[in-house]
Formats: sequence, structure tokens, C-alpha cells
Amino acid sequence: MVTRADIEDMLARTAMGDRAAFAGLYRATSAKLFGVALRILNDRGEAEEVLQEVFVRIWHKADRYRANGLSPMTWLITVARNLSIDRLRRLRAAGAAQGGDPDAAVAQLADPAPGPEAQIVAAGERTRLDACLDELDGARAGAVRGAYLEGLSYAELAVRHEVPLNTMRTWLRRSLLKLRECLSR
Repeated sequence: MVTRADIEDMLARTAMGDRAAFAGLYRATSAKLFGVALRILNDRGEAEEVLQEVFVRIWHKADRYRANGLSPMTWLITVARNLSIDRLRRLRAAGAAQGGDPDAAVAQLADPAPGPEAQIVAAGERTRLDACLDELDGARAGAVRGAYLEGLSYAELAVRHEVPLNTMRTWLRRSLLKLRECLSR
């Protein structure tokens, strides 16, 4: 399994013109980057073209990635995403130049679902939030989940947990303060 440090090392060596490191970087990341391009463009041929552009860009600009605590995959995915969006815009402009309805063409290509990068970030945030909810007392965590995930009212939660309404309001207020504190760590 290729680690973050391995990818950072391959990027650094690629910046110095190391072809073997570049080949290793391609093997380690091309499938994921192709998936990003394919998700945005929804066309295999166009995604393959973008993947080629991505790796040409990486070869020429690998020195722009700096090991600054950010994930090298985030940088690579951003390059793939931006080039895919640029390609999508060019396709849209070409459709408009040919007299077609550019919005219809884009609607067929674009996927309204969150992209892979957004899904990864959301999964990480979900994990952090679950860990913070686990730090709360069981009943209070259940009340927070009920209020903010199930959409239950204070009154419904008070009945569910068999506590007075004002007690439920206090539970939720204090639980949210504890969650904010936990998430800021």
C-alpha cells in the first residue's frame, strides 16, 4: 500500500525529473484521478484525455506541491478536478458554437452528486463528529442525534427521554457546547 509519505517522496523526486518516481506516481494515483475526471465528464474518452493532461501538468509542476501538512492526494485530485472542469467548459463552449443548447449538453455531462473529494472530506468530518458524539452521555448523544439528524422537536425528545421540556433544552444546549469544544480540538 502506498502511503502519503510515499506519494510526497515521488512528487519531490518527480520535481527533480526522476522518471522512475513519475512512473511510480502514475501507478499509485492514476486510477483515483481517472475516477475524478470520469465522474465530472461522464465520458471515458474525455476522462482519458484529461488524465493525460493531469500527468503532463504534474510532470511540469510537481515542484509546486509543498509538503505543508496537506495531503498530496488532495493536491493531485484538485489538479484533476480543475482540468476536468476546464474540459467541461470547453465542451460547453463548443456546443454553444455549434448552435446546440449548451445547458442541455452540460446537464447530460454534469453529475449533481458531490464529487470524490467532497465525499472524502465529508466522511472524515462524519468520523470526527461520531467520535465527539461518543464522548457525550448516551441519552444526551441520543437527544442530539434525534434533534439534528431525525428532525425531532424539543417536545418529542422530552417525551422520548422522559424528561421535562426545559431539561431537554438544557441537555441540547450543553451538548452542542461540548461538541463545539470537541470539534475544535
